Amino acid sequence: MTGPRTPLIYLIAGEASGDALGASLMAALKARLPGAVRFAGVGGPLMADEGLDSLFAMDDLAVMGLAEVVPRLPLLLRRMAETRADILTKSPAVVVTIDSPDFCFRVAKKLKAQRPGLPIVHYVAPTVWAWRPKRAKAVARFLDHMLCLYPFEPPYFEREGLAASFVGHPIALSTGTQPGAEARAAEFRADHGIAGDAQVLAVLPGSRGGELDRLLPVFGDSLNRLWEGGWRGRVVVPTLARHLDRLRAAAQGWPGDPLVVAGNDEKWRAFAAADTALAASGTVTLELAAAGVPTVIAYKVSGVTAAIARRLIRTPHAGLVSILLGEEVMPEFIQDDCTPDRIVPALQALLGDKMARATQRGHFKQAMAMLQGPADGPAAAAADVVAGLINRT
Repeated sequence: MTGPRTPLIYLIAGEASGDALGASLMAALKARLPGAVRFAGVGGPLMADEGLDSLFAMDDLAVMGLAEVVPRLPLLLRRMAETRADILTKSPAVVVTIDSPDFCFRVAKKLKAQRPGLPIVHYVAPTVWAWRPKRAKAVARFLDHMLCLYPFEPPYFEREGLAASFVGHPIALSTGTQPGAEARAAEFRADHGIAGDAQVLAVLPGSRGGELDRLLPVFGDSLNRLWEGGWRGRVVVPTLARHLDRLRAAAQGWPGDPLVVAGNDEKWRAFAAADTALAASGTVTLELAAAGVPTVIAYKVSGVTAAIARRLIRTPHAGLVSILLGEEVMPEFIQDDCTPDRIVPALQALLGDKMARATQRGHFKQAMAMLQGPADGPAAAAADVVAGLINRT
């Protein structure tokens, strides 16, 4: 029974992917510590379903890139102060920050200065292997444990004295890798009137407002040129519920009788039915790999963010599968290369070549095998670390 001595775990998530990780972690902690754990913090609808009453709307934190952050800086600074004050008031046993490093690390750094004995765990390692390698040393000063999604990440932090664990990537356990994909594909096509022999192109222009601003025009132009080049298939656009109206409005100018769907289940059914995808760079490319969907990546950020990134990024690839395997698996067109002139031939090559699609799928299987963590799964492994820190306060 919950009582005054029941430990409180404070979680902070700033975007949809973090909300999913946080919800899985909460469920795993409840299974590991039945009736003996409470939650507080910042999260989204999935974490709310697990019992979190968010301090404020998670969407306040869902920004990316310098040009996007600056206009919202006063709000973000206020949210940081509110979060720290709430943590100090509630005195949790452990704080778990999830991704969103620009927000979470600022909160964690000041917390550690004010409450040195408070254990702080960060879930999803910053990409020190791609850029800002000195950040590993910096975060080691105020974090107590790093939970890593990729197998090559722990050494970057351990060499700086920060405990780190590879817990596995939840994408390796996703519905896209489970049996029954053919049945889901047939069901999706039947439900939406898509012929069994029609090619399906999944189009995913991002989950943030800024991404949509930059990528929707490029993706739309690319689809129109693909149609002009003779391709006759069906365009399917899986998106988040909050972007449904915007994507439907944008898709009215696209060919292929575009179908815009929302929701996690619809997304995975669409992936099961898709022959190829055009996607923004990010976690969705791992989801597409898990579902076995050959993909072309296209992405661009603001000019200011791009100028900074060119000086800092250390990896030759943007796609996460390519980074894992050390070679370009999904063709990628970033920033100045993110144009219909470059994108359309790559799409035509995949849509028109079964062997090219099969080659990508073979690489995907290798990548998913690399992302397998402990046998009980990522959430259980992460919960073991968090539960082990409860008695430190």
